Amino acid sequence: MATLKHRSRRLRHHKQQLLCIILFRSFFENFISTRMCSMPYHTHIRQFTSPARSKRRPTLTEVASQLDVSVATVSKVINGKPDVADSTRSRVQAALDAMNYAKSRSTTSPLIDVVLERLDNVWGLEVIIGVERSARKHRLGVVITETRGVSDDPSFWVDACVERNPIGVILVLSDLTKDAAQRLTARNIPYVLLDPSGDPDPDSASIRADNWSGGLAGTRHLLDLGHTNIGVITGPSSMLCSQARLAGHLAAMAERGLAVDESMIMEGDFTTTCGRDLAMKLLKRTPRPTAIVAGNDLEAMGVYDAAHTFNLRIPDDLSVIGFDDVQTSAYMGPPLTTVRQPIREMSSEAVDLLLRWDERDTLMTNLTLPTTLIVRGSTAPSPDE
Repeated sequence: MATLKHRSRRLRHHKQQLLCIILFRSFFENFISTRMCSMPYHTHIRQFTSPARSKRRPTLTEVASQLDVSVATVSKVINGKPDVADSTRSRVQAALDAMNYAKSRSTTSPLIDVVLERLDNVWGLEVIIGVERSARKHRLGVVITETRGVSDDPSFWVDACVERNPIGVILVLSDLTKDAAQRLTARNIPYVLLDPSGDPDPDSASIRADNWSGGLAGTRHLLDLGHTNIGVITGPSSMLCSQARLAGHLAAMAERGLAVDESMIMEGDFTTTCGRDLAMKLLKRTPRPTAIVAGNDLEAMGVYDAAHTFNLRIPDDLSVIGFDDVQTSAYMGPPLTTVRQPIREMSSEAVDLLLRWDERDTLMTNLTLPTTLIVRGSTAPSPDE
């Protein structure tokens, strides 16, 4: 009888997983077919005016003469061409900045460029939805570029972007190279870093979520339910969002006077496979954790799979909490308790900032949006209570 119950539970679990996959694929395919193929809505060219310059703009010959480089080299830097040594590009760009030189952008294409590392996850889809909805209000097209596994050159996408001359670029990258940033700046193409993984240049525009508060709220919720033996699967330690979420967890434990077992904290990579593998290790421990905090919703899906392998019921035997609140999290079995990161709102804010770029001196260009705890069916009082 126990075996039959286990098989039945496993069957329900696989059906729920299949439903999530079907929902994601169906939504993505419908989105791409109905939205992304409608590039752009009309041929109006948005006019941009640069701030008035106080002095006559220097000629290329004057800039080249001052730096003892060729006019062709200065032209390549101004036009964002790739075949210039980094040291020379930096020297030329610094001189151009000092002279208040900026390439005129009398006309731009009615496009927003979005550059992501990968498209094969629901987080990326949420970004695209947020950008496209905001762009559609302004009758703009959206161009999407995936960088992962496409080229050995991390800045390969810049050439095509410069040729398109879009209104601006939204970057969802783990690392924006100095070369890429300089080439966009040289062409006066504004860009916004969305959820930057590192510490961006203070002069760069960026939008992120309050990851620390989200990590704090998630662990407080588990502590309020009586859980003290809590396992943690983080994201990559090199990413600021991972560091902030873990710091929030540690702060919640500290405010209750609870010691933290470092061996219960495992570094992941924000993937479902990694979430499953690390959850398997945590659940083999004695005593095993009564709750697991996952670095994101994808890792939480892996925790679900590991729990079913051990014939553990969620949330009766194990509570699970994620982070992001992607669409599929509400359809998991049981629905996932998670910290909502306002991904679509962040994406929409990025579009609005690009459209108001000439006003940036009076706008906040480094935004942190609040996160929200969404309590669903994957958390319950600790079985040890």
